[in-house]
Amino acid sequence: MDTSGWDELVARARASEAYAMDDLLAAVRPLVLRRCAKFLPYRQDAEEATQEALMTIATRLDDFTGRGSFAGWVTVIATNAARMTYRSMRRRFADTTTDVISDPPDPRTTSVIAGTRLDLLDALEQLERDHPAAVQAFVLRDLGALPYDEIAALTETPVGTVKARIHTARRHIRQTLEPSAATISALRASDL
Repeated sequence: MDTSGWDELVARARASEAYAMDDLLAAVRPLVLRRCAKFLPYRQDAEEATQEALMTIATRLDDFTGRGSFAGWVTVIATNAARMTYRSMRRRFADTTTDVISDPPDPRTTSVIAGTRLDLLDALEQLERDHPAAVQAFVLRDLGALPYDEIAALTETPVGTVKARIHTARRHIRQTLEPSAATISALRASDL
């Protein structure tokens, strides 16, 4: 992705130049949508998170201090928007859940791919409860594909600490996503 003109767009938008904010948001939208789609497999949910992220970028542009790249800052915002959208979806689902299962089944909960992503989001929620400092570094590295030095700049943390947090997060996520021995035994017994 070509981000070479983004710094100029940021400067123009900060100067309140006509149409500069529209141009900036149009330029970053593909990156934001890709980041949101990594978390939210259903296109409409990813679009919802993308709109939230773009709104945040537009209203909080002055908060970008230049620590790290603008693309990295956008990645942080997109990641947070996707995670907030997921939390909102979970709350809405919990509020509307009944004992009756709807027909036809929701593809987001029956698809292997969607299930894997939703499992990852649940694992991230657990990571946030158990190791809150590790979440942002993990997400920026493993889902945002940012280099360690940029993550260190964005989080104002030494590179060694960033690497340690990512290691902790990866171990925790792996353990959370591994099926337990009891689950495997139950599945094998049901095959008999």
